[in-house]
Amino acid sequence: MLAFTFPGQGSQRPGMGKPWVDHESWDLVIEASEIANRDVADLLLNADAETLKDTRNAQLTTFVASLMVLDAVERLGFEPSLCAGHSLGEYTALTANGALSFEDGVRLVVERAAAMHDAGSASPGVMSAVLGLEDDQVETACRRADSDVWVANFNAPGQVVIAGTAPAVQTATEHAKELGAKRVMALPVSGAFHTPLMAPARDRLREAIALAKPRDSDVPIVSNVDAKAHDQGNEWTTLLSAQLSSPVRWKHCLQTMSENGIKDFVELGPGGVLTGMAKRTIESARTLSISTPDELDKLIEWIGASSLSVPQLHEGEHLFAVERLVVSPGAGVFAPSKLIANGARISVGDVLGMVGDQEVRSLFDGILQNYISVEGERLTAHQPIAWLRTI
Repeated sequence: MLAFTFPGQGSQRPGMGKPWVDHESWDLVIEASEIANRDVADLLLNADAETLKDTRNAQLTTFVASLMVLDAVERLGFEPSLCAGHSLGEYTALTANGALSFEDGVRLVVERAAAMHDAGSASPGVMSAVLGLEDDQVETACRRADSDVWVANFNAPGQVVIAGTAPAVQTATEHAKELGAKRVMALPVSGAFHTPLMAPARDRLREAIALAKPRDSDVPIVSNVDAKAHDQGNEWTTLLSAQLSSPVRWKHCLQTMSENGIKDFVELGPGGVLTGMAKRTIESARTLSISTPDELDKLIEWIGASSLSVPQLHEGEHLFAVERLVVSPGAGVFAPSKLIANGARISVGDVLGMVGDQEVRSLFDGILQNYISVEGERLTAHQPIAWLRTI
């Protein structure tokens, strides 16, 4: 059982788009720029840390970068059993699974970022991570502050984020230290996200979410608000609206996925923060973070070493229980490997040929029965190339 998770604001970093410029998935950046009327490519390639810290830039670039990684992973044929995203990442998860179109996803993220930026300007706030306390102890510290400070993120055991006005957060910090917090760290954000101070942003975004009309999804998405899996589009209008001023229950989302049989967690997008949270929360979890094209090979090897027999496949990419198709990772002219003949034993990761300049790697162990595509044939993404009989 495999889950894809998508990071939120704060995972962005300068130059995070550079490894992707020559990859087919970079087309999403061009499309996003047209939809948002922003130069997303310039932000991904040239923006410094201070520029990316702006909520309006951080959310858009993290969203697009994460979907680039997803697009590349899907070209390999991998699909999850469940998905979830941390805060902004929830919009990425919804777009990844078709509950939102890419166009609606971009527009909603742009509107969300602008609404949160404006709410933060009208009601300035800060966020801090409290390390080393139980959830109820952090909540006690906030109550003892007796001011505008709340728990904003339940990230992992011993890792809780508080948010509110600067004086209130400072007071809650002092109480947290008295209760035994190992450390309290200020976070580089521009507002008290996921607290009542974001109520104006919630009101502004509610109509935009309703107009986007989220659709039902085949792969359920675990919500930040209630830590439950949802696949009905009409439920997301209220869930996304509530998320802006409610705490992100990420620890509980991870626990829900684990209770549903998820053992493998793959974080798609910049950073790697969620991978650390999964390790802290689910003791038996296998975790991997993918943020660059070079790391796609790691995913193939990682899945091959998993207790999973095979990942879920796109419709039409399976034969019988003992047979598997290898499909094209992208579009281009096919050239089979001269070193592998029918009857050869194939291992996960073996290169069966090339489609354009992309390697065709097997996702399975098996015996090569036959090449379906012929040398010189022009293929589209996910078009069958060869079939194996599993061992």
